[in-house]
Amino acid sequence: MSLISPAAASALSLWLDHQRALKGAAQNTLTAYQSDVADFLAFITEHKGERQGLAALARITVTDMRSWMAATRAQGVAARSLARKLSAVKVFYRWLAEREGFEPTAVLSVRAPKFQKKLPRPLAEDSARALIDTLEFQTQTPWVAARDVAVVTLLWGCGLRISEALGLTGVDAPLPASLRIVGKGGKERVVPVVPIARDAVDDYLRMCPYSLEPDRPLFRGVRGGALSPGAIQKAIASARLQLGLPASATPHAMRHSFATHLLDAGGDLRAIQELLGHASLSTTQAYTAVDTSRLMEVYNRAHPKA
Repeated sequence: MSLISPAAASALSLWLDHQRALKGAAQNTLTAYQSDVADFLAFITEHKGERQGLAALARITVTDMRSWMAATRAQGVAARSLARKLSAVKVFYRWLAEREGFEPTAVLSVRAPKFQKKLPRPLAEDSARALIDTLEFQTQTPWVAARDVAVVTLLWGCGLRISEALGLTGVDAPLPASLRIVGKGGKERVVPVVPIARDAVDDYLRMCPYSLEPDRPLFRGVRGGALSPGAIQKAIASARLQLGLPASATPHAMRHSFATHLLDAGGDLRAIQELLGHASLSTTQAYTAVDTSRLMEVYNRAHPKA
């Protein structure tokens, strides 16, 4: 941050505190925000030839913004990553403009570069079942096999993120009829636990050689510490190779599959949004690879005037 003026550095720090305390931003989000905005402020310093105080930052022009975007792309940054950086800068500028009383139109009016959004690729239902079944044979240690099956069953059966599944502790066992999950940004949701997931976790707990402690992770690594996401990713990668499934068959694909299979079975899109913990329905739409005709079907069935 040596290229950034003390006033700008202080403003960035205050903004991050604001995002953490009032917006509930996750630590990963805050880390990305800090890096993206700091890089932008450093560029402006070099571009202008001097450190930029808050008054100078209020005078940033559309041309300045385009110069930053061009320089960032020239460094090999992909359009998707640049769009994320621009989003962070805009969020910072909205806050700064309100705090300092200036008009941020020059920053907010800049359009993000276009890029092809990659839609998630859920597994077919029979492939998801086969993947879970095949996990049992990826290790010669029975309790480890039961553990991997339990974790992946939670991803598919309850729509948990892998971090949420691995964040469960001994106090959550035996699994109740529903789990209270704290997801991204501290957003809380209640997730029903299907019997197959509860049974899989029970099987693992009966076989696990480590004692169940309320404040320790529910899922353990082979040495007794917290299970890492990499161990589950490795087990799934091995299973998908045996089944001839594509590289897109990942732990997160099981969460995608949960949503898609619920929708295919007649589930309500809004209810699925709540189960996944999405703030935006458009995110849920992408997860489930919903096309316009399917959305209209849901609309026509649910709208009171339909």
